[in-house]
Amino acid sequence: METRYTLGVAGVIEALLLVALVAVIISTIQLVYIPDIMEQKEADHMDDVENQFSDLKATIDLQIILQRDVPISSTITLGSKELPYFVTARTIGEIEIIGNTSSRIETDFISNIPLTSIKYQAINAYYIDQAYILEGGGVILKQYNGETMKIDPVLSFQNMTNEIRINWVIPQFVTVVGKNYTEGYKTTYIRTNYTSETTYEGQTSFIKIYTNYLNAWNSSLNRIFDEAVRNGYINIYKNPTSNPEYVYITPGSKNIYVTFTVARIGAQIGPGAVLS
Repeated sequence: METRYTLGVAGVIEALLLVALVAVIISTIQLVYIPDIMEQKEADHMDDVENQFSDLKATIDLQIILQRDVPISSTITLGSKELPYFVTARTIGEIEIIGNTSSRIETDFISNIPLTSIKYQAINAYYIDQAYILEGGGVILKQYNGETMKIDPVLSFQNMTNEIRINWVIPQFVTVVGKNYTEGYKTTYIRTNYTSETTYEGQTSFIKIYTNYLNAWNSSLNRIFDEAVRNGYINIYKNPTSNPEYVYITPGSKNIYVTFTVARIGAQIGPGAVLS
């Protein structure tokens, strides 16, 4: 009887030790490895969103070029689910079509070309929060430590004898309440269609770009106009210097002639008849 009792106690202790070992292993995985796995998962998701915004921009550019009123849906993955069997958090994302905004372009001959945008904001649990913004034809990445223009807008210039001729195609998003915002972790759809366009052109003594992303626009424009800026043909900088409010483009040794093509793009989030 005593031998059986001893064996029984030993078996119970062995089982408890195995349970404790499994608990230690699971705890180690939960505390050490799972955060790294989830951080990588959220980083991969942000890469997916960048690619999806690139595709969205390409779709809109193609619609403007073709000038065809054909609705096209582009996918955006808002977030990602938690890992099963472990304590993890779900990634949530928000996407909004921003039509009423103070962001705009001003020149001598037109006082307000609205810079509407499509903005995605990630609310990550492990990776840094990031936002992707399609504004003025460019795709901007913004995070806590700065911002950059990931894809430049559809903007080109010609270096003429006495002037710099700028051509800029600007998508202007038109949406309706109830179809301009969503949030969650699943995949959503942005439906866009070309409706019409208006051209504004003329010689100007300045171009002011009011935006929430001054650094991104300033760096992008200086990169696009690198030759013209380096040779002093035009000037591009944030103004006023002490507390910048806009990106300023002014003539240098050459005049500026600019052509804006403002293309109206009906846009909505989710299913339904797209705005015409």
